[in-house]
Amino acid sequence: MNEISRRSFLTSSALGTAGALGGSAAHAGENTASSQGIYRLTREISVEEGFDLVVAGGGPAGAAAAICAARLGAKVVLLEATGSLGGMGTSALVSLWYSLTDGIRSVVGGLILEVIQALCRDNAASPNALTSFKKGNPVGAIGFQPEALKLLLDKLCHDAGVEVRFFTRVVEADADSRQRRLHGVITSNVEGLRYLRAKAFIDATGDAILADLCGAAARAAGRDTPKIMPPTLCAALADIDFEKFSKKNQQAMVEQAIADGFFSQADRHVPGVIRNGPGNTAMMNAGHLFHTNALKTRSLSDAMSRGRRLVQEYAAFYRKYMPGCENMQVVATGTLLGVRESRRIVGEYELNHDDFKARRHFPDQIAVYCKAIDIHVYDLTPEEYKRYHEEYTKLDKPKRGESYGLPYGILVPKGWTNLWVAGRCNSSDVKVNGAIRDQPACSMMGQAAGTAVVQSLRTGQPACDLDTAKLVETLRASGAYLPQTELSKTMTRAKV
Repeated sequence: MNEISRRSFLTSSALGTAGALGGSAAHAGENTASSQGIYRLTREISVEEGFDLVVAGGGPAGAAAAICAARLGAKVVLLEATGSLGGMGTSALVSLWYSLTDGIRSVVGGLILEVIQALCRDNAASPNALTSFKKGNPVGAIGFQPEALKLLLDKLCHDAGVEVRFFTRVVEADADSRQRRLHGVITSNVEGLRYLRAKAFIDATGDAILADLCGAAARAAGRDTPKIMPPTLCAALADIDFEKFSKKNQQAMVEQAIADGFFSQADRHVPGVIRNGPGNTAMMNAGHLFHTNALKTRSLSDAMSRGRRLVQEYAAFYRKYMPGCENMQVVATGTLLGVRESRRIVGEYELNHDDFKARRHFPDQIAVYCKAIDIHVYDLTPEEYKRYHEEYTKLDKPKRGESYGLPYGILVPKGWTNLWVAGRCNSSDVKVNGAIRDQPACSMMGQAAGTAVVQSLRTGQPACDLDTAKLVETLRASGAYLPQTELSKTMTRAKV
């Protein structure tokens, strides 16, 4: 910290949507309060410099971005609001990855494949994954121990030289919205406020928080769409007898319990209990939290409380209706909500349902994936469950050997020069986002964004005009599976 920055903060119900610190929202003056419910606060805060890259969010996308950029020589600081890396796979206890192969070969590569193999080597994976790994076959799905993933990501960051700051949030941005350039971010943690200046930035918050603070265009669920896909609070379980437990009869038992009046809500869509280690442990994904807006604090808070009650309700269901679960214990509920939909940027390209149906591959694709569209039920009607089931299991579901590409442009807020996103907040329509919001895809997006940053820093190429042929070649050298035969120096862009 070698200087003091005088910055102003405008706090109101619209904080973060009116503009960024570098633009019209920055004013000097005394602390004042107005009759309109606005309080203007002027502060002097310390400035930290010398970073090549600031990554906001340490989930699967952010951790991958930070590790891969640091491995390529960048000086990286990774900001995470919780006390561990991994996001959905750790803090939210969503400890299952699947759709890792197209039925023939692995479609995931690079860092996420490295992580999968490490979890298997450490015996921290489900029996199906361990069997495939030991036989030398591609791992199609893996349940894993969240604590093992935390330790692994800590080590990977340490070995790569990433500076990790836990319990740290980005609360404002110093951006030039006309030049589409970000100069620095304001962070908040136990030490107070800091201004971090860097050359490049990646938004891996899941909710596009940093991009939104910068004024980048985005689509918000519930504002730009009529419905919001409900989240779920997941849980860690123990003491399940997997010799007796089988999911074959689960749907019939859910229907029976609904007929018996067992549940507080007649939700037919129950992903259920998934084994996540070699022992008797599992994760539980059950209980949709309808009408939750993940961009509203009160809504999130209410959902967490309701979610904890639903976890106990579903645990009681499993003990009563499902053999092998009689002694099942709830070890913990997630400290993060399993959010499926919130905010998505408007990028240089928006991956759409037509691309998905065509199984389109792109010259500038930075990842390949094969998961089906997974839009969870929006309400409790039998018709909505039928819609979900048919869409996920039949309509447009990729067949054996089929996959689709994720083009580079979905990671770049339109026109921005040194800002990227990675993860769930990518530029895609609602249906496609329902397929590529999963952790393995997010990790691959993170690796691509981190790699793109280093290329941009070395060449001077802006995010919105990067040589994507060079990017693909670098990703391939790092183990990414990118089978396209045609490369292009220019990215695929949305048609105007």
